[in-house]
Amino acid sequence: MADLITAIFAAATCLLNNMQKHTNKLINETSPYLLQHAHNPVSWHAWNNEAWQKAKAENKLVLISVGYSACHWCHVMEHESFEDEEVANVMNENFICIKVDREERPDIDHIYMTAVQLMTQHGGWPLNCFALPDGKPVYGGTYFRKEQWINILTALADGFKAEPDKFYDYAEKLTDGIKKSEAPFRIESEQFNAGILHSAVKNMSARFDDIEGGMNYAPKFPMPNNYLLLLRYGYLSAKYGSDKSLANKALNHALLTLNKMAWGGIYDQIAGGFARYSTDMVWKAPHFEKMLYDNAQLVSTYCEAYQISKNETYKQVVTETLAFVQSELTSPEGFFYSALDADTEGEEGKYYVWSKEELEQILGSDYPLAENYYSVNHNGKWESHYILLRRKTDEEIKKQFCLSDYELSEKIKTIKEKLLNARAKRTKPGLDDKSLCSWNALMLKAYADAYYTFGNKNYLATAQRCAENILIKMRAADGGLFHSYKNGRETIAGFLEDYAFTIEALIALYKCDYNEAWLKQASLLADYCIKHFYNNTSKLFWFTSNNAEQLIMRHHEMNDNVIPASNSVMANVLFDLAKLQGNTLRENTARTMLLSVQMQIRDYLSGYSNWALLFLKYIYPHFELALVGNSVNELAAEFKKHYLPNAIFACSNSPSEMALVKNRFVDGKNLIYVCENNSCKMPVEKLEDALLLMQ
Repeated sequence: MADLITAIFAAATCLLNNMQKHTNKLINETSPYLLQHAHNPVSWHAWNNEAWQKAKAENKLVLISVGYSACHWCHVMEHESFEDEEVANVMNENFICIKVDREERPDIDHIYMTAVQLMTQHGGWPLNCFALPDGKPVYGGTYFRKEQWINILTALADGFKAEPDKFYDYAEKLTDGIKKSEAPFRIESEQFNAGILHSAVKNMSARFDDIEGGMNYAPKFPMPNNYLLLLRYGYLSAKYGSDKSLANKALNHALLTLNKMAWGGIYDQIAGGFARYSTDMVWKAPHFEKMLYDNAQLVSTYCEAYQISKNETYKQVVTETLAFVQSELTSPEGFFYSALDADTEGEEGKYYVWSKEELEQILGSDYPLAENYYSVNHNGKWESHYILLRRKTDEEIKKQFCLSDYELSEKIKTIKEKLLNARAKRTKPGLDDKSLCSWNALMLKAYADAYYTFGNKNYLATAQRCAENILIKMRAADGGLFHSYKNGRETIAGFLEDYAFTIEALIALYKCDYNEAWLKQASLLADYCIKHFYNNTSKLFWFTSNNAEQLIMRHHEMNDNVIPASNSVMANVLFDLAKLQGNTLRENTARTMLLSVQMQIRDYLSGYSNWALLFLKYIYPHFELALVGNSVNELAAEFKKHYLPNAIFACSNSPSEMALVKNRFVDGKNLIYVCENNSCKMPVEKLEDALLLMQ
């Protein structure tokens, strides 16, 4: 029966493809982005040996065109050029054309993005880079209008035929420039200097937007690692440091930013979840795609902010965002999908915005309250529609409409339900339904952090299910990880980011249920990284495995961006595993990695903020807490009510061989060991006594 159903679907798919005027080789791919181009008249290839062999055999330049499914300008260029038969004829006649999903192949994207940035001083997507048949880049850019594109295609094709030597000479120089840009940093000091971080935070603070949060320029991207750093730096510097003013400024700015984002148009006010970035200074008009990685990291950040502030808005953001993820980005298997598109029916933001007339019709007598609550006025006006956002506090609204807390809450709940029901009738944005290991690990960690903060057992169950999926369904025979999964098919050897984020997530999950099996798996993955990714010369990790496809170069991912660098995550997790498991070699590796970027932290903190989180562990007291005893889980739950960013926990209700709790279990007693720098104080039995030892 199953074979018959498979045959029926195969025949139906074949029939549909035959109805299309054009079908290229991308039709056999799983990436939604590549499939979007499968019926272009361009003879696209996926990145594979066949395409490169064809380029060599025909001696043609190769177009490497990189984008992702939720990219608005990628769609625009596809419609203007790649769907145009005139353009396609020029491309097909003169080039071997390769389409790349940057989310599936960040290694390829990095090389050719670096090339374009060196050539043009800017980058972005769509990324269009031309290369020789050996893969070395010669020219590139981002979005081109149709006329520009045809002119570039013609000039490059004619030039390569007439003077190929010039192309080869330039490609050699450009490739050499790319390799030099990857030169690892030198260790300039063997000691950590706290003054470096204080100076870096002070310099960063000069660029704070003290009114709307974030930095004082547009567009504004959510930068979760920057906010986490400011939260922890502010808290720890106020507690242990001397400059209380700078500490308070850092902490308050992080909280201001999170408040403004939660009230802005970048946040989906009726369904939860954040868009990728704001096009303006006030978090109003987003670029409407919703990415899994943004929402995962922001959930973790809002959880930590709640631990400090107990601000109920932060809890609401976490609750609504995870509800959105559960509804829109969770597969039946328990994996997480990658993104929702910015566009609907070719129009950016169409799914999310409203006209005043629509709102009046849908909400009826509730409209005046919604109009004031969600700024259906000049504040929310966007083009010919309105983006729902907030400018008034609940107190102001309650006073204006003479409502109690309960009445306002119930009315807003009703308004959201009405709007969600109306929006459900619209055409949804496109879904990128591939599941990436690294992004799934980020969301796994988000659910673990949400359970740790709020105690919702459904969050823990979701995190555990995702962890099991990754460790079973995305695991290779040699113990490594795959990068992408879809329809029961795992593809692409894992990158360093897949390992680093998975290890980080497993440590976070251990903090929730204290199941040592998660740490054992994390340790195995760390060992795999050291064997297959570690560079003994640079003392850092390559982004690609020594078993992976060899491109024109390997690189170390160092800069923290909207997603932290895989090397900075590895340094942090090696430190944490070392403290939990007593592995001095891993801690030494983490320390050496951090020393190599100490000067970069000083000069460019926003690009090294995740590294700086590890820096905090060296310049301020950092504690290892061992909780052992028959009923120690209840004691651990009490610890979770306190904000302890400078502590890592091990917890066991039975004898264990794990280093931090080994030989410390005493039947009939609950004991707390407070350790610092691998040296432990005498155990205590009360939480209050343990907290005093951490002052």
